[in-house]
Amino acid sequence: MAQRYVRVQSTDGQVFYGLLQLDRQVRVLDAPPWLKGQPTDLELMPDAYQLLAPCAPSKIVAVGKNYANHAAEMGTPVPAEPLLFLKPSTCVISTEAAIQYPPQAERVDYEGELALVIGERCVNCTPEQAHSKIWGYTIANDVTARDLQRKDGQWTRAKGFDTFCPLGPWIVRELNPGAKVQTFLNDAAEPVQSAPISDMVFSPDVLVAYISQVMTLLPGDVILTGTPEGVGAMQIGDRVKVAIEGIGHLDNYLVARS
Repeated sequence: MAQRYVRVQSTDGQVFYGLLQLDRQVRVLDAPPWLKGQPTDLELMPDAYQLLAPCAPSKIVAVGKNYANHAAEMGTPVPAEPLLFLKPSTCVISTEAAIQYPPQAERVDYEGELALVIGERCVNCTPEQAHSKIWGYTIANDVTARDLQRKDGQWTRAKGFDTFCPLGPWIVRELNPGAKVQTFLNDAAEPVQSAPISDMVFSPDVLVAYISQVMTLLPGDVILTGTPEGVGAMQIGDRVKVAIEGIGHLDNYLVARS
């Protein structure tokens, strides 16, 4: 099994990066792993920590319509260039945390995605250079208030509500390019979304290079690589699971925003 890099909060409130062991103990690192954090002698028992989102990005850069079938289901052509938008860092929540259904929205959709974690400062990179800037891979759910997206014409409000970027549960360094992104609702056996990440229109290396021509990417930043076809609405009380082979699964549930 690939090493799983986590970010946790101990029962006394301290936040650590660490390596998750098979017995669920966490070997604490002395710094974020992409900043060359090394294992320490501190180990946290499974009942002594809570999983957080595996990084705390300065920004989340997301890519729209990066699977041809999803572009088709949205009634639009595949973009000629990557279609970028931002989600605020306050969107980020961990696995097993609640997605809050905002009262302004009438439809809230799941969008299961592969997420890239940047390991080095990245500016004006070529795709070949960009590959080494991707430190690892995790799972995201680009939660979207679909009715507000259509109403506003731009996506900031629809994509930017608090809790609208579940991320996790951990980061791995390597990923099979044929791995599938799959989304499940309410423990159903059949996924509502399922596609290999190799179906992306623009590959991760191309996305990182393209974004780096626009803005500086910093260590710990996150790129959402787009969602495959099959997006759909969630209701209060639903549970949603996004799974990627070789990483694991990201589980969340919906509650009414108070």
